[in-house]
This record gives sequence, structure tokens and C-alpha cells, in this order.
Amino acid sequence: MQPERHLLPTDRSIALVIDDAPETLGLVSAALEDNGMTVLVARSGAEGQELARRVQPDVILMDAVMPGMDGFETCRRLKAAADPITAPVIFMTGLTEPEHILKGLRAGGVDYITKPVIVDELIARIITHVLNARAISSARTALDRAGQSVLAFGPRGTLNWGSAGAMALLAQPAAQALVQDGRATPPLSNWLAELGRQPLSATSAYTADGFALKYLGAGPGETMVSIRAYQEGQNERRLEAEFGLTRREAEVLFWLSRGKTNRDIAEILDLSARTVNKHLEQVFHKMGVDNRTSAAVMADRALQAGL
Repeated sequence: MQPERHLLPTDRSIALVIDDAPETLGLVSAALEDNGMTVLVARSGAEGQELARRVQPDVILMDAVMPGMDGFETCRRLKAAADPITAPVIFMTGLTEPEHILKGLRAGGVDYITKPVIVDELIARIITHVLNARAISSARTALDRAGQSVLAFGPRGTLNWGSAGAMALLAQPAAQALVQDGRATPPLSNWLAELGRQPLSATSAYTADGFALKYLGAGPGETMVSIRAYQEGQNERRLEAEFGLTRREAEVLFWLSRGKTNRDIAEILDLSARTVNKHLEQVFHKMGVDNRTSAAVMADRALQAGL
């Protein structure tokens, strides 16, 4: 039975097939071309990387086991580069053990097809992933046009994608404190991991070396954050204006909102514990609260609104 034809959108999508086996290349290429796709082929991971960067395909079909650079490493390099390839990667392989499937997903793949390839199943999965990728691309374009700077990270800190504004910020030398070689640095990666473990009020903002990140939400395998330039002391100035505080009171409140004890705050600001207590009395009065928890919650909300 012949696979159903022309299921993909009318504009010709580009598929890149990376496989060292001629029989697989022939079978898959013929099936994709029968379904209205333009097909490019590569016989090695290195050749596949070069083609992917040159043509920006809509989908990549990747053999997991190849001589030299295998498919897992090829995929990892495509996805972990400073300008990562956004096309969904579907692995094709005879390896069926759970650890191999997990390895493919961790490398940046979105799906896993076992060999020998069942053409109808392959086409159905390609359609799903190409359409999903286009929907995501449209959303990213909308973010760019709206001037939003958004980054999306995978579960292991891999940078999956970023809007144009966000990538421009990451191009600055200081952004090496956030992302290196397409992956979040350990401090940022730890913060991303904590987003799923603690209340958002404690983890939803992150500042480092002139940048502020704010948690936006999570989807399947992705954590999305906004990013903007940040100036030292900006948080304190916001609290000062929001609640009518003096600069020193705002500094005390800021560290209180970060979970610091009075002793910690005294050490950070080089004050006596008695002076910190006096400042907090004034802070509570001006904010209209009577305890540390309420003050910390209100301060955190004010800071989140400003990110």
C-alpha cells in the first residue's frame, strides 16, 4: 500500500536526511519527495552540519549510528551552537533500548523512529513536527515584532531558541556569565532547575552581570524566560519609589525579600543589627504591614512587575 501523498502544506518543505546507508537514503528520499518535500542528503555528520547551516531545513532525519561523528553528537552540535539550528531532528536507528532513546532526546532530538523505517509512520511524524515547528516559528516572529526578548532552555540548560532581541543581548561579552557554547552556565542552570522545585516567589527572577531574567512559563521540554539589560541598584530604586522609602530602607527591604535574616542584612550593608531593626520598623510602617513575610511578598511583587 502506497503512503498517502501530499499531506504537507503546499509550499515545499525542505528535509535534510543524514545517513551513511545508501538504501535508507534512497527509501526515505523517495517517500519524502512523493509527499511534496524537497530532499537533501548527507552521508556523514560533518557534511550534515554544513548543509544544515547553509540551507536551514524544515526537518532533519538523522541516523544515530554513523562512522566518525555519530548522530547524537551531530545533533548536539547543531542544537548547542551559538546560533542553533531550529529544525526538529528525528532520529532513525535500529537502537531501541530506553537509554538510546533518552540519549537522542537529550542531544536535542524531538522523536525517534526505529529501522527498518515504516514510511507511513515516518511521514505522519514529520508532518506533526514540521507544523509544530512552524507554529513555534510564528510565535517567535510575533515576539520579535512586539519587541519581546525571550529565551527558551531545555531541561539540561541547553539554549533551544531565542527571539532576535534576546539573542542580541546574548551577543554582548558580559552575557558569557549566562550562556556559553549554547548552554546555560552553572549558576543560571541551577536557577532554571529550581523553578520546578520551589515557589515562584522565591525563584522567578535572576540577575547577573547587567542582565535580569524573569520566568515566563514552561512547555514540553522547555523553560521560557524574558531577558533585559539590568543596572546595579535598580531593584532598590524601584522599592524606594514604590513604597516611599529612603535608599537605605529600600536596601534593607530588598535583602529581606531575598530571604536574608537581620544578621545577614547587617553584614551585607555593614550596619548594626539594631540599625537594621530600626529601618525595618520604618519599612513596615510605610508599607502598612506588621511582619517580615508580608513585607517580603509585597516587595517581591513590586520587583516582578518591573521585570
